Amino acid sequence: MGSERPDGLKFCKLPSPAGIHASIQAALRVPLAVPWPSKRDFLAGLQLLSVLQWIFSFLMLGMASLILLIYLAFTSFWPISALYLAWLIYDWNTPENGGRSSTWVRNWSIWNYFRDYFPIQLVKTHDLLPSHNYIIGIHPHGILCVGAFGNLVTRATGFHEKFPGIKPFLATLAGNFRLPVFREYLMSGGLFPVTRKAIEYLISRNGTGNAVAIVVGGAAEALSCRPGVTTLILSERKGFVRMALRHGAHLVPAFSFGENDLFQQVLFKEGSWMRRIQDRFRKILGFSPCFFYGRGFSSARSWGLLPFPRPVTTVIGEPLVVPRMENPTCEMVDRYHAMYIDSLRKLFDDHKATYGLSETAELQIL
Repeated sequence: MGSERPDGLKFCKLPSPAGIHASIQAALRVPLAVPWPSKRDFLAGLQLLSVLQWIFSFLMLGMASLILLIYLAFTSFWPISALYLAWLIYDWNTPENGGRSSTWVRNWSIWNYFRDYFPIQLVKTHDLLPSHNYIIGIHPHGILCVGAFGNLVTRATGFHEKFPGIKPFLATLAGNFRLPVFREYLMSGGLFPVTRKAIEYLISRNGTGNAVAIVVGGAAEALSCRPGVTTLILSERKGFVRMALRHGAHLVPAFSFGENDLFQQVLFKEGSWMRRIQDRFRKILGFSPCFFYGRGFSSARSWGLLPFPRPVTTVIGEPLVVPRMENPTCEMVDRYHAMYIDSLRKLFDDHKATYGLSETAELQIL
């Protein structure tokens, strides 16, 4: 309260030094009373950020880079777009000629946080010899192939230590390598187009010790992905077997337990107009627009595009020795395709109870 002056004005009473000191102490106690994040909370935040950048990279980096280069072409920075376009033309065929893998990128520390978010684990059951080339069939596809990426693209789960002398490569849609900047990102991780030319280069003209991983079920399998499902699209997928026979590359089954549990997906019935649109996209563009959701960034209970933090374990099975024959007959392809399926079923049955499924779970192959 102030005191009244004779002219009607009021004097304001200033606080004493002791009062100012007490106010400062009280203000300082407020932030100190807020709990600081623990080391565990800090690591969890880093794990979330690592997965967020991965989601952004695969869903938006390509289109964002394309839009940016088009925009720059109409500004004073147009030489950037012109130089990159010249580089793109010059480097157009590199993805199908072995790519341009970067050990530095594959060793980024961020992939360790990415691994621990789920966590992702790689299990070895048999040796792969550097004197041979291999085609690894990855099952199931899931929504975003988290197990395949974490184990074969990054070096966070110890593939190179468990399989010394083996160089892993992962196939993905060829259209991804037409997008600026994104193509460089993909090649740096050892990804390559899932085309006949690119696969044959790696298993015939790139020396030995190459492990070419193909997610066999592809976009068709992604459309039926949901938690608890163990159905694969494989019965008519025989091209990878024919290619293995032509070049004598051994076939290796691999199963990622938990892959289908990372997202929820809105499924449309066969024959519905939405399913027809998805199938049309798949046939024309090679991918299917899946309507999926996971957890949000702020809370595991919120909705968002981040995968649920559930374990993913990729088990690499026993190599199936394949003879080399320049023109394999349909009968030979069918024979080795059936042998591959038998090996995959055995791999699934031997490990299903260990990695989250019941003893009665069965692998359905369509």
